[in-house]
Amino acid sequence: MYSQFATAQSDIQSKHRGLVLLEGLAAVIIGLLLLFYTGMTVVVLIQILGFYWIISGILSLVSLFMDRTMWGWKLFVGILGVIAGVVVIRHPLWSAILIPTIIILFLAIQGIINGLVKLFYAFKGGGWGIAILGILNIIFGIILLCAPLLAASILPIFLGVFAIIGGIIAIINAFRLRSSYPTQTQPPATPAPGV
Repeated sequence: MYSQFATAQSDIQSKHRGLVLLEGLAAVIIGLLLLFYTGMTVVVLIQILGFYWIISGILSLVSLFMDRTMWGWKLFVGILGVIAGVVVIRHPLWSAILIPTIIILFLAIQGIINGLVKLFYAFKGGGWGIAILGILNIIFGIILLCAPLLAASILPIFLGVFAIIGGIIAIINAFRLRSSYPTQTQPPATPAPGV
């Protein structure tokens, strides 16, 4: 009984370890491509995003025939997804500039709003630490709003560095799972007879 459980557990761990290793390798490869072939990689990733939006939009429209709840939202999301996907695929270079810029603008607005909320809590008695974080968030948001194209051009490099670091951590964890694998499949010690 235990050996069947141990075999099933080792199969699950082996698959999990393999997935973690593959994800780590993929992250490192994408990170290196973002660092050394930034323009081409961003265009390819934006194209993949375009296909994803088209497929997601079509699936949202198809779901209308199976489930009518929230039909207005599903219709809006489906049409918007298909249109956005087609625009991205038809205009890859323009989209490679526009989409990161929009992401930067969202981050800037979120930073300013987050900073204002932190300042509000600081004045309600949250302390100086929250006030300083709020001010830093507002400054960060304003900097991003003032130079969104510059920030968008730097964004792929930051993503590449983070992808490489995350991929290396995932690969190390996959090998740690492998090294801990034999100790986890040992059967528990049985008590000596007469104890």
